[in-house]
Amino acid sequence: MNLILLGPPGAGKGTQAKLLEERHSLRQISTGDLLRAEVKSGTEIGLQAKAVMDRGELVPDAIIISMLERQVEGATGTSTAGFILDGFPRTVPQAEALDAMLARKAMPLHHVIELQVDDAALVERISGRFTCAKCGQGYHDRFKRPKVADTCDVCGCHEFTRRSDDNAETVRARLEAYHRQTAPLLPYYAANGLLRVVDGMAEMDTVTAQIETVLAGSHGSGTEPGQA
Repeated sequence: MNLILLGPPGAGKGTQAKLLEERHSLRQISTGDLLRAEVKSGTEIGLQAKAVMDRGELVPDAIIISMLERQVEGATGTSTAGFILDGFPRTVPQAEALDAMLARKAMPLHHVIELQVDDAALVERISGRFTCAKCGQGYHDRFKRPKVADTCDVCGCHEFTRRSDDNAETVRARLEAYHRQTAPLLPYYAANGLLRVVDGMAEMDTVTAQIETVLAGSHGSGTEPGQA
């Protein structure tokens, strides 16, 4: 079973991908993680990507696809039952390149699942996040405060950190960029009969249940890339 998760930063894609990995023996493939690993390892692709990034340019789709090609091959072995793509594709040309690569491998794409969110609510959700500086336990100004003020529930640490980009202005900008880039992907995958939408603003367990319902509805079926 091969899936794509779509949704803006903070929609919960990473959390749901981890649960899908455990439940269905799938491999989560994050293009951002792949790119960093290739650069760190000094592979041929990593060196090419680093040279591009050092010039302040975006890594070409061809390099990303080359990295993904090796990963999706490994995600269909005996230990895994497919892959989950997180963070790719972001544009229609990337989706077309991905389709072409999967077609060469005769690998179907089964579902593209969009975690649909309310922008205003998501801004509040993300901009209120903070974590324990020692153990990394997550908290929120409104939804999940420590039981004892300024004290981590898990390790008792009194120091907390916030990501510099977890502020309302930055989150709004990231949402605008996501919608601008990704909006054309929705009709693209809908036309191929692959798009499924779940309520990304629901409680985590409810989102998980929605995704499981999608998968149960057509488990094992799939559409060859480029076919409706």
